[in-house]
Amino acid sequence: MDPVDYNKHAWDAYVEKGNRWTLPVDSEQIAAARRGDWQIVLTARKPIPRDWFPPLAGARVLCLAGSGGQQAPILAAAGAVVTVFDNSPRQLARDREVAERDGLKIETVEGDMRDLSAFPEASFDLVVNPCSLTFVPDIRPVFREVARVLRPGGRFLAGFVHAFSYVFDEEAGKAGRVEARHVLPYSDEKCLPPAEFEKLLADREALIFSHGLEETIGGQLAAGLQLRDLYEDAHDDMPLAKYCATMFATYSLRPVTDAPSRA
Repeated sequence: MDPVDYNKHAWDAYVEKGNRWTLPVDSEQIAAARRGDWQIVLTARKPIPRDWFPPLAGARVLCLAGSGGQQAPILAAAGAVVTVFDNSPRQLARDREVAERDGLKIETVEGDMRDLSAFPEASFDLVVNPCSLTFVPDIRPVFREVARVLRPGGRFLAGFVHAFSYVFDEEAGKAGRVEARHVLPYSDEKCLPPAEFEKLLADREALIFSHGLEETIGGQLAAGLQLRDLYEDAHDDMPLAKYCATMFATYSLRPVTDAPSRA
């Protein structure tokens, strides 16, 4: 089973279930964004700092694995020229629904975020990747592709789940207990007992993979990106959230003069 292809259908199913990341923004939010009053997230709760963004008027923006009718329409209403790239047709349809409803121009492209060959080098001023790398087993190809499609000086904003979050038992957390259960690196197929894994598939839940700092930070550096800033956040659904940050976001850029890649 190709986990990325499986997750394509899982996210289509999440649209049917009304997952929070599949619910489009409303017209009031679009109107506010057109007035300059807007914010989007990379993680669960904290808005991205406004100084992480370049001037959006006319900026070429790629929303990478970030469809669902939420971020792309806001950025388009704020003046950006937006392309959404995602492997879920139902999620991409959410962006088209908002664009049609509110008179926005948004290009939607279906595909695997590890392969951005649909776009030439230096296509974008900004790539925004909300916390979706956890659905991919190997994230280093994503960073290499992001570095390629960014113009020199272009920015990459990405959200991540701290790998240690996956050490702990989810069901125990729902009961208010924090119990270590899994050895990292985590993946559902590797770490769950067969019966639990089969139930996950039957419930059409997306497959999850943990990624440590060597991958999330080191992978960006190896691709030639420069880390400029970061912040931490917490996800309410994770048992550790009341004790510590469980997520983080990074702001990196492709330098104007590319350093040799270590990838």
